[in-house]
Amino acid sequence: MPASGVQARKLDIDRSARTQLPIELDGVEIVLEARAYQGREEHVQAMALINRGKDDEAGEIPLVRVHSGCVTGDIFHSLRCDCHAQLEAALRRITTVPNGVLIYLPYQEGRGIGLFNKIKAYALQDQGLDTVDANIEIGAPIDAREYELAAEILLDLGFSKIRLMTNNPTKVEALEEAGIDIVDRIPVIVRPSVHNEHYLETKRRRMAHKI
Repeated sequence: MPASGVQARKLDIDRSARTQLPIELDGVEIVLEARAYQGREEHVQAMALINRGKDDEAGEIPLVRVHSGCVTGDIFHSLRCDCHAQLEAALRRITTVPNGVLIYLPYQEGRGIGLFNKIKAYALQDQGLDTVDANIEIGAPIDAREYELAAEILLDLGFSKIRLMTNNPTKVEALEEAGIDIVDRIPVIVRPSVHNEHYLETKRRRMAHKI
């Protein structure tokens, strides 16, 4: 059950923007429902990609990935993080199950500190600091993300009970506090490389990620 038993706080989001979005995944064309959401602040925008099941599958508990935007990883396929690999893994899963949902949060770049600060932190990591200490060194939070908008989107879609794809226990707790019942946590494990193995170890050792 949700930790607080309360509904997500309303964020006055605009639910009117929706369309069909054809994408290519592993060489196959797939058409998903796309909904864009606007939060109270102009930069707080999000998109939900939804793979709806058939009528007889409408009651299937949705499989959900809440994905933080990552310009370096998602767009340029940076090897310093596992963001692109997790995004592709999530898309493969949600497009093969009834009621698959990917919520993409562009404003959460760099765990919520923004692209500029993320690159500043990267430069310190080049000098030997891990991701946690690099953020502290530049005066940024270790993780500034919040998930109220993601919870509000799920409630808008009619999904108050979900199976969540994540390795991050903080994300689970935040969504539960916002009124989402997470009945199962599905790990998103990707193969480390020489470029991101220290990054992944820091997430496991210092941020309690279930990797």
